[in-house]
Amino acid sequence: MDQATSLRKMISRQGMQRKRELSSVSSGQPRVIAVSSGKGGVGKTNLVGNLARAFADMGKEVLILDADLGLANIDILFGIRPPFHIGHVLSGERSLHEVMVSPADRIRIIPAGSGTSGLTHLTEGQKLTLLGEFESADLAADVVLIDTGAGISKNVLYFNLAADECLLVATPEPTSITDAYAMMKVMTSEHGARHFKLVVNMVNSVKEAKQVFLTLNQAAERFLTGAVLEYAGHIVFDPVLRKSVQERKTVLTAYPDAECSKQIRNLAKVLMNAPRRHDTEGSIKLFFKRFTALPPA
Repeated sequence: MDQATSLRKMISRQGMQRKRELSSVSSGQPRVIAVSSGKGGVGKTNLVGNLARAFADMGKEVLILDADLGLANIDILFGIRPPFHIGHVLSGERSLHEVMVSPADRIRIIPAGSGTSGLTHLTEGQKLTLLGEFESADLAADVVLIDTGAGISKNVLYFNLAADECLLVATPEPTSITDAYAMMKVMTSEHGARHFKLVVNMVNSVKEAKQVFLTLNQAAERFLTGAVLEYAGHIVFDPVLRKSVQERKTVLTAYPDAECSKQIRNLAKVLMNAPRRHDTEGSIKLFFKRFTALPPA
């Protein structure tokens, strides 16, 4: 029996079995949200860390997958230095349990590690290893946040296609808007993706944020057949965001009463209360089943 056949049988077997979740998880079906941007420098990773803090404060169990392969830095926001990353799982040096770190109550991180771009070029054997680790590890969570890289590289597209929700982060800068549209275009025209949520970061006002959404939405309605863009919220430009990073803390922890902190908490509520688009198996493992089933880059 070849490895491809073994993989298919394993996925089928896992789909029929092991649907139990930990009692600490409220819904049994985690929301898997890929957070992406058309370009770098829009505050994506900062947003992921703060959303995790917001969800945790809501009593949710949160798992962050640092998928910004090659530029992994979610650990900086929590003031930690993980000794291992998912590359060590692929090589067989460590288990997924040994790689995961918990920088705060209700928050766990699967670190990517700089330079682990091989995650998007898995052999069949590595896929079996990874799926086996995710099957045996304790990964129950209410929310899974995937911090992808910027742009429209294969790894970014794959993580978005495998996730339940695609949250795009853009700023009022013309290049950010253009690149966000480019990402939507590739995912829609080449991969059949249809639903996107938008959060506009570093804005001066609600009016400015709505204008960014209007610009992107009009372009999507005109040129991207079937694409649906939803406005999820906005985050104002605030110096305390940069200051909190320098302090190696989330802004919700360092400056909980700041306006940006309130807006991030509101965004978390919007995402949590949004209707589900997928009737999934209720397992984080399903995300990796989707991811590893995608064709090689």
